[in-house]
Amino acid sequence: MVSESEKQQRKPFPVSWDQFHRDARALAWRLAEAGPFAAMVCITRGGLVPAAIVARELGIRLIETVCVSSYEHTTQGEVRIIKTVTPDITTIGGGRGKGVLIVDDLVDTGKTARIVRRLLPEAHFATVYAKPMGRPMVDTFITEVSQDTWIFFPWDTGLTFQPPINEAGL
Repeated sequence: MVSESEKQQRKPFPVSWDQFHRDARALAWRLAEAGPFAAMVCITRGGLVPAAIVARELGIRLIETVCVSSYEHTTQGEVRIIKTVTPDITTIGGGRGKGVLIVDDLVDTGKTARIVRRLLPEAHFATVYAKPMGRPMVDTFITEVSQDTWIFFPWDTGLTFQPPINEAGL
């Protein structure tokens, strides 16, 4: 559970659709050198958008999801797998995931990544954004933000006024 004072200390980092698209394409550029990949597993729900962009850019057609629940709006709770990957994916790379790409939007504390890594320990794990606690769990990422940063993804926000940083009480 995140206390009210911890929520107030978070640094907001709003990401627009344009910025996210550029960052996801930058991730694809980096991943092109790490591939080729026989399949992709995206972590739902946040990994769906970057996975679509990366799959398009790299020509990956075999795409699977692993459905994980860990957040209730802005509070991280217990991490649990709601749906695991199909046996078709787990048999790639000798059952350890070699040649599989795992994609998510963000690695925060690393709890979700740790659970998914157990399913495919030799898969290449990529995220668009990474925080210091979770960064060791991923192989490739584009932007590192501080642990106290809260990323507002474009699919979670609407267009509203943003007060200047010096007036936001940070």
